[in-house]
Amino acid sequence: MDSVKRAFDSDLAWSFRHSPVAILSATVALLLILAAVCAPLIAPYNPFDPASLNLMNGFSRPMEPNAFTGDSFLLGTDDQGRDVLSTILYGMRISLFVGFAAVVFAMIIGVVAGLVAAYAGGRVDAIIMRIADVQLTFPSILVAMLIFGIAKGFTPVHLRDQMAIWVLIISIGLSDWVQFARVVRGAALVEKSKEYVEAAILIGRGPIAIIFRHILPNVLSPVLVIATISLALAIIAEATLSFLGVGAPPTRPSLGTLIRIGQGYLFSGEWWILLFPSLTLLLLALSVNLLGDWLRDALNPKLGD
Repeated sequence: MDSVKRAFDSDLAWSFRHSPVAILSATVALLLILAAVCAPLIAPYNPFDPASLNLMNGFSRPMEPNAFTGDSFLLGTDDQGRDVLSTILYGMRISLFVGFAAVVFAMIIGVVAGLVAAYAGGRVDAIIMRIADVQLTFPSILVAMLIFGIAKGFTPVHLRDQMAIWVLIISIGLSDWVQFARVVRGAALVEKSKEYVEAAILIGRGPIAIIFRHILPNVLSPVLVIATISLALAIIAEATLSFLGVGAPPTRPSLGTLIRIGQGYLFSGEWWILLFPSLTLLLLALSVNLLGDWLRDALNPKLGD
């Protein structure tokens, strides 16, 4: 109970309670994440089950009975008769999974690279940072598309749909590790010069123990901020790749895939197929991004000045 009370009375908790934007964005993000996680329980239909689809329900307008079957759908249906609400809930699961996994993958690579560069210094530091500088000269979405294309080329044809999600995670992760590496390197250089690191060296601690047991815990605050903001960017990157047709397969549509499908029917009058997945993506990315901005200002008050 004491630990809970200390956490509740902390500066971070106080800042959260006094920030309406943080409370609203956290509430929206939490509701969307819970809806995605609980999709099998709350979705009216399973859009991935062909046996539950009826092509006669295709292009049903929101909350209007279908002219052929009489069925009504809250957000309408798409061209295959899939309930749009159900496809959004299941699509969010894929978008969030790709986003979280890609951020964790990028964070692991970037944190390790930044710590090694800062502690080793010299030629190792120069090589890692020059690789990071070269990657920064290219837009991350182009890097992700390049990596996705190369990885897909090495994947057997019969496994491409099954491996598409994992290839997507690797592609986005490899395109976003630079931010973690640069920030962690800067923070680790400051920590490296402090007395506790020198004391650890004097008592015979090895480099790996010093890096991961002493320096790493003291550079996690900026990593948490970057990870939160990168989550929104990773979700948008996944949606962009899927919209371009190089992301999630149509058999397992993410929000980006749903937007791509809906865009094809926008000018024929079926606006709901595009509108509702787009609004969901907007709310998800915006809420996570605003939460990351608040976390950055709360952990680093000087940045908000």
